[in-house]
Amino acid sequence: MKLRLGMIGGGQGAFIGAVHRIAARIDGEYELVCGAFSSNPEKSKASGLLLGIKPDRVYNSYNELIEKEKQLPEDERVQVISIVTPNHVHFDPAKMALENGFHVILDKPMTFSLAEAKELDKVVQATGKLFCLTHTYTGYPMIKEAKQLIKAGKLGKIRKVYVEYPQGWLSSFLEGDDNKQASWRTDPGKSGIAGAMGDIGTHAFNLAEYVTGLEVTQICADINIVVEGRKLDDDGAALLKFNNGASGVLTATQIAAGEENNVKIRVYGEKGGLEWHQSDANSLTLMYTDKPMEVWRTGAGYTSSFAQHNTRTPPGHPEGYLEAFANLYRNFALTVKASIAGKTPSPEEQDYPGIKDGVRGMAFIENVIASGKSDKKWTEFSI
Repeated sequence: MKLRLGMIGGGQGAFIGAVHRIAARIDGEYELVCGAFSSNPEKSKASGLLLGIKPDRVYNSYNELIEKEKQLPEDERVQVISIVTPNHVHFDPAKMALENGFHVILDKPMTFSLAEAKELDKVVQATGKLFCLTHTYTGYPMIKEAKQLIKAGKLGKIRKVYVEYPQGWLSSFLEGDDNKQASWRTDPGKSGIAGAMGDIGTHAFNLAEYVTGLEVTQICADINIVVEGRKLDDDGAALLKFNNGASGVLTATQIAAGEENNVKIRVYGEKGGLEWHQSDANSLTLMYTDKPMEVWRTGAGYTSSFAQHNTRTPPGHPEGYLEAFANLYRNFALTVKASIAGKTPSPEEQDYPGIKDGVRGMAFIENVIASGKSDKKWTEFSI
């Protein structure tokens, strides 16, 4: 049985919409049956035509999509709605979809503000509908392996965390050249109070908490606008304190000229450390105080059930960004299907980012920007 999927946003020319659709198709768990692909009705219709959607199920707005789909027979109407719009059009369609009985997959960051995130959390709890937030990097098999190794005590008590996400694509004033991606991501009215820290800093923050199983409790941030004329931060760093006493360093920049999407994380404990780079996503390096380092590989028989559940190919075949994205979609689909069947999904199937991650991500944005503006050395991480 394929889940019936609908999409809000992601029309012609939208990068992330295409990524979501590829991720949904990889494992054959979904069928795209409807969409409101653009706020421009003509563009929405044209996008739907290219995607092979029946014309009467391509809608002019997300309101129309939700209202009309709800009126269809239960065995025809959409079951899961994927929202891939800019940040300022996350909360309203997500809230409306949940309240009308649909499960939701939402692109990150979760909302425009922390207040909206808290409200959406209440809606999820009240409706009982399932919710997935697409923090892609948690979908990599070796990131899941790193989490399980730390959880099992392989490194001992965690002491230090380094996480970074350098990009270089905004090294110049692209928003002045009618670049669609740059324009909305650097616009406070569409992106929110943060630029780089909201766009990619939230990924780094989520990765640090996911892998370690710890939570940030204090923050000390330096936030910068480097490119002249830009309205939101394009560079920043933060010192972190975690709830076990560990400290960390997070960097996120979009003005590191020449960088692509060089996500990496290092975690050190009492017994040793580990390191993962997206540029070599199939490898996880483990370091010890009393023996040579080890390189663990995706697809190997010695990895955990969580890594194996999210691995598709034999060792040596690279599994990358699209597969990691697809792991979120598949795990969410398996959880939804288990719910429909009245069964309990396995821990591996339930291993995807959810509403709590979204609230903490929005709290990170507000706290890191507030800390960057404050003259205090450390500020409490508040939600």
